[in-house]
Amino acid sequence: MTNDDPPTPSRLIVSEADASQRLDVFLSRQFPNFSRSHLRRVMEHGAVRVGGKQKKASYRLRVNDEVCVDAFEAPREGPQPEEIALEIIHEDDHLIVVNKPPAMVVHPAKGHWSGTLASALAFRFQKLSQIGGAARPGIVHRLDRDTSGVLVVAKDDQTHASLASQFADRSVRKEYFALTSGAPDRQRDMIDQPIGDHPRMRERKAIRAGHASSREAKTFFEVVERFRGFAAICVKPRTGRTHQIRLHLKHIGCPVLCDRLYGGRAILLESDLHKENAGAAVLSRMALHAHRLTLMHPATRETLTFEAPIPEDIQTALAALRRWRAE
Repeated sequence: MTNDDPPTPSRLIVSEADASQRLDVFLSRQFPNFSRSHLRRVMEHGAVRVGGKQKKASYRLRVNDEVCVDAFEAPREGPQPEEIALEIIHEDDHLIVVNKPPAMVVHPAKGHWSGTLASALAFRFQKLSQIGGAARPGIVHRLDRDTSGVLVVAKDDQTHASLASQFADRSVRKEYFALTSGAPDRQRDMIDQPIGDHPRMRERKAIRAGHASSREAKTFFEVVERFRGFAAICVKPRTGRTHQIRLHLKHIGCPVLCDRLYGGRAILLESDLHKENAGAAVLSRMALHAHRLTLMHPATRETLTFEAPIPEDIQTALAALRRWRAE
């Protein structure tokens, strides 16, 4: 097997010699051409099961455990540089702040090997941090594919480590703008609900208390403007779980507008706002935008706030709500 050969599905039975090993160690010995970090990512995507159930990398194997491994792709060496236009909000010797457009994946992943933010960064910048691995040069945090807005990138490992620490200790202040289907009952509130893996759908997360995958998640929101059946909301997440804002807003009955995964609607039409309107599209992507990001500069120690203006497509949808759904 070479690094370019995708493994075929495997069914492995744990012997006495392999018992008590960590699952990730066991897999690294079964698939020696793949790094343990890559195999962990394979596990995180649900492609490895022990006794039919997904387990953590630290799970200690037992004699006769059945380990099933789905086919998975070999890791890529890194993003291929591509000449893709980027809107740079800020750049200095240590970091870059970009306004990520919607429909752009942050780093290469299955089904998205080209057209990524990482590819655009690799083309434009000669020096980026390597802490995140070859596939994620400079990438400190991420935004979902359809979420636009402020994203910070590190040029060197020291800057990356400092920024990652700020995200981890929650000292970075994040502010999002969202349009929602439905409006919250309260003008402002804190949503405090744990988030874990969805019991059936790998691509989703779920509100889950007491599950091994569950983590604390807190989201503060404030209604900026109300409409009949919709709202404009300022969202300030206190934690940074996958799909947190989307899931928390769905939990209180007002999912992000055009959120295909959690809202059930992928497009907003004029006829959805007024029955006499034509069927022209008002918005065709998730109405979530990373509006502001405040952090401490790792080198100067200054507190800096970066802002990406509300994009034109969300402004167009906002104008349509004001025209046809004003309270």
